[in-house]
Amino acid sequence: MEHLTTLDAGFLKAEDANPRVSLAIGGIAVIEGPVPEQKTLMSTFAQRIGSCPRLGQRLRVHPLDFGAPDWVDDPDFDLQRHVHRAALPQPGGDRELFGLIADVMARRLDRDRPLWEVWVIEGLADDRWAMLTKVHHCMADGIAATHMLIGLCDDGVASFADHVRAAHEPKKSVSQRTSLLGGLINASAAVTAGIVRAAQGAGELAAGLLSPAPSALTGPLSDLRRFSGARVPMADIDLVAKTFQVTVNDVALAAITESYRNIMIEHGQQPLADSLRTLVPVSVRSADASDKTDNRVSLMLPSLPVDEENPVQRLRTVHTRLRRVKSSGQRQAGNVLLSLSNRIPFVLTAWTVGLLMRLPQRSVVTVATNVPGPRRPLRFMNKEVVGVYPVPPLALDLRTGVAMLSYADHLYFGILADYEVAADVDLLGRGIENAVARLVRISKRRKNPPTRGPLSLVV
Repeated sequence: MEHLTTLDAGFLKAEDANPRVSLAIGGIAVIEGPVPEQKTLMSTFAQRIGSCPRLGQRLRVHPLDFGAPDWVDDPDFDLQRHVHRAALPQPGGDRELFGLIADVMARRLDRDRPLWEVWVIEGLADDRWAMLTKVHHCMADGIAATHMLIGLCDDGVASFADHVRAAHEPKKSVSQRTSLLGGLINASAAVTAGIVRAAQGAGELAAGLLSPAPSALTGPLSDLRRFSGARVPMADIDLVAKTFQVTVNDVALAAITESYRNIMIEHGQQPLADSLRTLVPVSVRSADASDKTDNRVSLMLPSLPVDEENPVQRLRTVHTRLRRVKSSGQRQAGNVLLSLSNRIPFVLTAWTVGLLMRLPQRSVVTVATNVPGPRRPLRFMNKEVVGVYPVPPLALDLRTGVAMLSYADHLYFGILADYEVAADVDLLGRGIENAVARLVRISKRRKNPPTRGPLSLVV
């Protein structure tokens, strides 16, 4: 029997705190060809879900939270209750698909059953169909959920496991390998430095969470959602990253920053240095835990530079701030706090988390999460998966959230937003694509500066 960790259970408490919150995460696979027959589909699903035992388990909770919920086999498991079918209205484009995704993701999963669904969506344009997988966040983080989605495909997880980035482990120095005394000294220094860094990071996290950043992008949520997506070629992202000596994640976050900046200006809000404090989850999953269905993440709270007008300077500022945040110990502090919470009696952490989740939150404005996906195209029932969009959840008064997933030769963005306050969610998606295209144009000019003609003497 396996218990939920404090982090896993925290997602349940966040959902309990607000009846308008659904803490499910999702992934949409767009697949070529006509949708398979229902009987063939169900047979395929029945064969492939066996590779993930969690899909046949439900939660068992204890009265008054006197113990962490556990996963138990569902004696009444019925695949028919988890696989649903829907058809898009004509013309079956992104607008219709994204509208259905928003509706499905707004509904809560039934906690009396295993916490997942698959939606088979037909009627897409260009002779395509889609498969939406939806799992509760208490069951899986982004990497684990992607692992589950890929497990349904023809090649299984073999195409994905080698691309999961393990949590960073410091390399051993020569002195550690050759000298016992030197090893002890270095180890002691490393532990001390780690404690100091974690303490500093804890202070920065606390300061970030306690510093209000008033924004129309935070506040009470409604019952409805809007969804939009964007995609950009990885070749473009790589070009910009190489030109300016930054990371792929820096480029993606800079594009998100520009898009939010434009939305703020459009709404008459002056973008300030602290206007977009962003929750950035960081994986602490080791390579040998890629098949575990749970949450293994810490977090960072950088303020993205929406106040910066110049796109190149904005990119460099994103790079500098993320590098500083990574070295500050925020990630280590979050990991330490989560580890310590698992050693405290669950009833205390459950009541504390439940209380905190009911307090209004105005410090963090949005969430931006990046999940590595397979670099080779997937196939489902011998048909190519031509695109995969991630779907983040909304909670804690965050009215928008962005998830990123690399798949094959593109980086896909999924944007979920509250229906009432984010009517321009499509503009966020288009803004991300335009921001990357703008950086690509600048990068190409830097690589190929205009040549000057020969000088001539004017008399």
